[in-house]
Amino acid sequence: MSGRRQTNILPVDAAKLGKLLLSDSSESLLDEWDIELDDSSPDAANMRHAAFQLQSTDVPVAFPTETVYGLGADATRSSAVQGIYQAKQRPFDNPLIVHISSLKQLRSLLQPNGSHNKRSTDAANAESTPNGNHDDPIPSIYKPLIRKFWPGPLTIILPNPKDSVLAPEVTAGLNTFGARMPGSLLALVLIKLAGIPLAAPSANASTKPSPTAAEHVKYDLNGRIDTIIDGGPCDVGVESTVVDGLSYPPSILRPGGISMEQLRQCPGWENAIVGYRDASEKGTKPRAPGMKYRHYSPKATVVLYEADAMPPSASALLARIQDHQRVGIIRTSTWSTACGLSVVTSTEQETPNDGTPKVSTDGQMSHASEPQLEVANGSTAPFQRPMSARPGFLNLVQSFALHIIPTVHRVSVQVGETGAIADIWEINLGRDTQDIARGLFSALRQLDREDVDVIFVEGIQDGEGGVAAAVMNRLRKAAEVKVRD
Repeated sequence: MSGRRQTNILPVDAAKLGKLLLSDSSESLLDEWDIELDDSSPDAANMRHAAFQLQSTDVPVAFPTETVYGLGADATRSSAVQGIYQAKQRPFDNPLIVHISSLKQLRSLLQPNGSHNKRSTDAANAESTPNGNHDDPIPSIYKPLIRKFWPGPLTIILPNPKDSVLAPEVTAGLNTFGARMPGSLLALVLIKLAGIPLAAPSANASTKPSPTAAEHVKYDLNGRIDTIIDGGPCDVGVESTVVDGLSYPPSILRPGGISMEQLRQCPGWENAIVGYRDASEKGTKPRAPGMKYRHYSPKATVVLYEADAMPPSASALLARIQDHQRVGIIRTSTWSTACGLSVVTSTEQETPNDGTPKVSTDGQMSHASEPQLEVANGSTAPFQRPMSARPGFLNLVQSFALHIIPTVHRVSVQVGETGAIADIWEINLGRDTQDIARGLFSALRQLDREDVDVIFVEGIQDGEGGVAAAVMNRLRKAAEVKVRD
């Protein structure tokens, strides 16, 4: 992968790919599913094109997941995985997460190289190994989590077998690897079409805020990759929860979309502990992505105010303005507009939260249509169970929900007694934790584009290992200044 490349954004609506085929006898979407692509659909053609690139080149492909956009490459080929590190300019000792589309594919990765055909892992003739089978290579500690949270924002740490089929660059020298089944139909279809597991970190330049929209990927990686699959804004907005069940007690290595409370409700995870710190763990060998290096950082200086801290004073903001600094503010639950400065004008308008269609910052509707579904054997008979009762299905269709993409507003404020006017750039993420998570990275990126010098951020209350903890974990790693009281 050399020279500047032509980076193209390929729009794909999952509802226009074709038909999702589900077995009526299957207990979940974890194994028994397929896709019948519509040959007349440009969306299906874009997916085939991306899958072919993953199979035949060493240039990674950016694609949407329910968490953030990923940068994927064939996890079994060293040259392809090296393309990820080169495109992101990522340190080689930072391990990658492997994304799979079925449990059959995962089981094949847990077998020594040579016991299977790596190019046909998803089409293996062997039947799925029952959960209770003692020969199942998937550790039993993870079975309750897989059934409850996959497909979804959960990564599990697994033993990497001797003579592993995985490229050594995936594990960064560890004897384990992280794997997850993404809760995004587009991601699952891409993996299935390619017929290979995908190593995929977030599709951003290393250390920068993670991308939650295709335009974020283009901003960071333009000229470094060829293809970005545009599936609209991401549903969760922060990366997956990473858990380690190979040690006791089991632990969370990175907070994300699954909370500690949810994990502790699963058998074997009642005593799960926090195994991460809200700071870069330099001088250590990272057991999971996001543990060692500074992450999620915009160009501007981030000043994080913890949830119980007083907001920045008017004098503190005025001092920045009078020092000719461009000021950005990210509000959540309690801060007032411009943090108490005298507002002259503001472009902010109340955003409807009544189910009306939400649009992105570029005027495009967020994807909301759902895929067609039919019984895999071709029968016209209805499913014996409602789809909402099928494990994994609700996780998948959540990615089709409409979400607001936060918008930056210019607020003109009065500076001192002279009557001079200055501008502040402000984003209000609202009180809802899920909305804050979805909008956080986008907000940091938008304020960076306004060339602000400093970003004051209103933190939120966080518990152990939930989405709120993930938000604050990312902010604490991004912040150069933390205000606690």
